[in-house]
Amino acid sequence: MSEILYQANPSMWRMRPMGTLMAWLLVAGGLYVGVTGQLPYVKQLFMEIPVLANLSVQPGTLITYAGYVVAALSAFNLLRWWLACLVDRLEIRPNEILWTHGLLAKNYTEINMGSVRTVRVRQSLLQRMLGAGDLVIFTTGDEPELAVRGLPRPNEIRDHIRQSPTISV
Repeated sequence: MSEILYQANPSMWRMRPMGTLMAWLLVAGGLYVGVTGQLPYVKQLFMEIPVLANLSVQPGTLITYAGYVVAALSAFNLLRWWLACLVDRLEIRPNEILWTHGLLAKNYTEINMGSVRTVRVRQSLLQRMLGAGDLVIFTTGDEPELAVRGLPRPNEIRDHIRQSPTISV
């Protein structure tokens, strides 16, 4: 087996920076509300609505459960995104590119360096600040053979492919 020139998994933080930040804030806020049972202005709102004021369940209990539910759903979403990034891997070797995807059922995409026609790196402003980007590799035809979001150091990937002795991109 040949040496690995580059190996990386997509980064959850780099793929969804705002979503990841919002999920962490919701976990922290949900836990705060769940532990303290306090959410400013909501208890007063419950007491002002006659139907909710007469419920046998106390408003603090509803707020506590709601806080725990928000924290649990946000944590589940973070775990789901993290696992999705963990099971994907890109490897670049001198003669091939290997993309592995999947946890239980694996999908492998192998691209021979000699068949690579175009390598496209897309970076938004936020991705440039985070050092990430999207990689699109074209071989033959108009549809990309491989498209990967949120890879760290995408220009390094392009340079490895460009420096391959079998192609000139």
